Amino acid sequence: MSKKLKIAVTGGIGSGKSEFCNYLRSKNFPVIDADSFAKSILVHDPGVRQRVIKEFGESSYTPTGINRKYLAQTVFSDPENVKKINSIVHPIVIKNISAEMDKLLQETNLVFVEAALIYEADMDTMFDYVVVVTADEQVRIKRILEREKTTEEEIRHRMESQIDENTKRGWADFVIENSGSLEQLHTRTDFVLSLLRSITGPN
Repeated sequence: MSKKLKIAVTGGIGSGKSEFCNYLRSKNFPVIDADSFAKSILVHDPGVRQRVIKEFGESSYTPTGINRKYLAQTVFSDPENVKKINSIVHPIVIKNISAEMDKLLQETNLVFVEAALIYEADMDTMFDYVVVVTADEQVRIKRILEREKTTEEEIRHRMESQIDENTKRGWADFVIENSGSLEQLHTRTDFVLSLLRSITGPN
C-alpha cells in the first residue's frame, strides 16, 4: 500500500525555493504556494480586510487591492506589526492549505507546499517532512539585487525578520544547498525526490 506524504518547502529570501518548486512542477508534482493563498485572503476575505484596516488603517488598501508600498513601510518593517498581521492571516491560510493538501492527496502520493514562514508560523507540524533550500548569504543578496529594485541594507533587514539559515538547516529533514548552478539544484532535487518516492511506494 502506498503512503501519502505532505512536504513543506521553505528557505530564506533569495535561497531559491521558488526555483526548487518550479522544477517540482515541471516534473508534474503538485505544489501549493502559501504566499498566493495569503495574498488572496488579504484581498478577498472581508473579515481579514476589516481586521487589517482596524489594526493598520484605511491606507492598507487601495481601490484595486492591497497597498503594498504602505504595508511594506508600515507593517513589514516592524517585527511587532508583522506578528499582528500574521496572527490575522495565518490561521485562515493554514486551514485552506490543509484542505487543499487533503484534496490533492486523493489523486497523488506527494504534495508540496512552498512557504517562506513554515517555522515562523509554526506550520511544520502539518507536514511529514520539511525541505529547506539554502544558499550562502552573499549569493542570496546578489540574486535579490538582480531581480528587485532594492538595496543591500533593505535585504539584510528582511533577512533579519526571518529565522536564520543555520537554525532552519538544523530543524530540516532535507537540506538543499543552492549556491551553485540550476543544474546542480536539479540534481539535488532529483535525489530528494527519489528518497521521497522510496517512502511513498508506487503511485
